[in-house]
Amino acid sequence: MNVHLINPSSVSFGTAVITPRWQYVLAAATPKSFGDPILVDETLFQVEPESIKKGDAVGIGIHTANALRGYEIGKMARERGAFVIFGGIHATLFPEEAMELGGAHAVVKGDGDLAWPRVLADCCNGGPKSVYAGGQIEASDFKAARWDLIPRNRYMWASVQTVRGCPKHCSFCSVWRTDGQRPRQRASDVVVEEIVQLRRLGFRFIALADDNFYPVTLTDLELAARQNNGERLHELRRIRDERFELMARLAKLPDDTVFFTQITMEAAEDTEFLDAMRAARIKGALVGVESVTPSGLKDVYKDFNLAGEALIEQLKTFRRHGVHVLGSFIFGLPSDRPETFDTTAAAAISAELTFAQFVTLSPYPGTVDFIRWEKGLGENPPTIAGIPLTRRWLIPQALRPKLYWDHPLMSAEEIRSRTQAVWDTFYSWRPIWKRSRFIKSSRGRLAFLLISKIYRQMYADTGIATDSARVSRSARWVRIMAKPCRHLFAAQPLPNLKVPDVDQSAVN
Repeated sequence: MNVHLINPSSVSFGTAVITPRWQYVLAAATPKSFGDPILVDETLFQVEPESIKKGDAVGIGIHTANALRGYEIGKMARERGAFVIFGGIHATLFPEEAMELGGAHAVVKGDGDLAWPRVLADCCNGGPKSVYAGGQIEASDFKAARWDLIPRNRYMWASVQTVRGCPKHCSFCSVWRTDGQRPRQRASDVVVEEIVQLRRLGFRFIALADDNFYPVTLTDLELAARQNNGERLHELRRIRDERFELMARLAKLPDDTVFFTQITMEAAEDTEFLDAMRAARIKGALVGVESVTPSGLKDVYKDFNLAGEALIEQLKTFRRHGVHVLGSFIFGLPSDRPETFDTTAAAAISAELTFAQFVTLSPYPGTVDFIRWEKGLGENPPTIAGIPLTRRWLIPQALRPKLYWDHPLMSAEEIRSRTQAVWDTFYSWRPIWKRSRFIKSSRGRLAFLLISKIYRQMYADTGIATDSARVSRSARWVRIMAKPCRHLFAAQPLPNLKVPDVDQSAVN
């Protein structure tokens, strides 16, 4: 029995920005008796049906955006006689859907690190159970990824996870509902060992693929102290100390190593943490700005963020402490007005954001927004091609609405076109080149230019466009540009690199 792990995608680029970490984690969870699993990442190349044989086990990881393609692969694999197992955040939320539409024999709900070996054993003993409760395992049980299986010439960035879960409760995010609000933090030893393994292979750009790299804020500590909650305060300090220990060890890695992660705006208030990030060469972070107005932040339950000039100043704090921001903004909020788009673009530029992404408000399963949206559509929601709007991810791409929420002032097309215009403004050639001034080498500035354009093509045209011709053009452009861009990110392998120890005096 061969084991296949497939990352579905409707668009293949031949080269990808970041590794799909889940494949390499489940590869590590695959018992040696099954041999090395066959990994197929469709952002690189489409799966070849003839590679799947009767009796094979096919694991398919899906999120909402690639669920429809995942179901196509699942049905194909089942028709070829393979055992089909779905996992990932979307399958966790909709296990019956994966069985009905994706041909699933089984669904793993939650973490797959410990459940996957049980699934494979059952496949060998007559067939898997319908559902496996992976749950939210402890960090000590997280599997270290099998990076020895990675194709070295296909990815610009590798990925390592240091923590699962996020203590926030943003209305548009499902992480806190599926991964939990309790940070499950890996020990620095295993994290650094994985990073060193990747650097030995020639990867020097590494994404710390965390739900929230900054799980304990200064406000959290102050609140626990005011409440005289000694146990809570001790736990929070332990988590924070472990963050500093990890960053102290990252700082000892080769100087050309670059990390990127995801944090909340509140980190700008914690300059000690930002300085530790800079020392650790965590040079960039995705920061959820969401809206530049107080009413917009209230719409998404994120009123712990600042707005207006205070927001711009807070974002500049990241840059002053050596952390470049990929700011994430949402358009289509009930409080948005036509002028919100230009105001947001101006704020992103004024705040000196290195990168930015501009998305339209979409109700994702598992979120507060989705529950509210689904309830609002009632028991008999509108249908498109016979599919209820509340199952929007099953609607063929070309037929999907441009926006799922009725807006009090603007049409869906106006919001989409204005959003596209903001992308075009922020990622036009001259502003990109101006933003690249912080890079000293011409090679580095060229890499920044290319990755900026690739990022825009991959996430704007293929993300908010419903025009299939535009999506196809964008994919062709990315395929042309991605290969030379990948070479700019590559580094010489360091096969003899040692795992650095930690200096306790630096973290105490």
